[in-house]
Amino acid sequence: MQEQTIIIADDHPLFRDALRQAVSGMEGEQSIIEAGDFSAARAAASDHSDADLMLLDLAMPGVSGFSGLMSLRSEYASLPIVIISATDDATTIRRALELGASGFISKSSGIEDIRRSIQTVLAGDIATPENYRDGQEQDPDVADLIHRLHTLTPQQSRVLTMLGEGLLNKQIAYELGVSEATIKAHVSAILLKLNVDSRTQAVIQLGKINMAMVA
Repeated sequence: MQEQTIIIADDHPLFRDALRQAVSGMEGEQSIIEAGDFSAARAAASDHSDADLMLLDLAMPGVSGFSGLMSLRSEYASLPIVIISATDDATTIRRALELGASGFISKSSGIEDIRRSIQTVLAGDIATPENYRDGQEQDPDVADLIHRLHTLTPQQSRVLTMLGEGLLNKQIAYELGVSEATIKAHVSAILLKLNVDSRTQAVIQLGKINMAMVA
């Protein structure tokens, strides 16, 4: 069996140890890469483009709410990402899946349940907590927003998450290695697709998705 590369991105060392224990107990060989904040998680995804899976804490230093998931999904479309979170209500789980997560693991899960969920995603399926019951988004505005977010290109999605982090156009241009004019064009397209008039309103819209989360 080919060695599997799994990225564990969580800022709590004890929980990273628990995830490592779950992964290490699976059949075959695993190469485990650990990251303690979002910038390290992004770097790990960049350095290991052939990674089989990322386990991503929903509340990590350097990122707010679902922005990290959205950013990584836009940058590394082929990397399966499983969200790990102590906030495990149905709304949070559903929104994570709608925004591109390949699974959701509650931090209250036992080692065996975590391991089964990881194996489920590695096998190509979606993993959710046993008591999760799928349903429709209860907030029609959020449902419309998620639909609009799906119309963004990968680069536009990345620019939006960086706007949410408070970066200026020139800072985003530097980070992405493009001109400021290109970023202005992306921002204009984002405003049009989200049906808002300003970058501030776009950031407010992005924040609506995170309102269900406690942490």
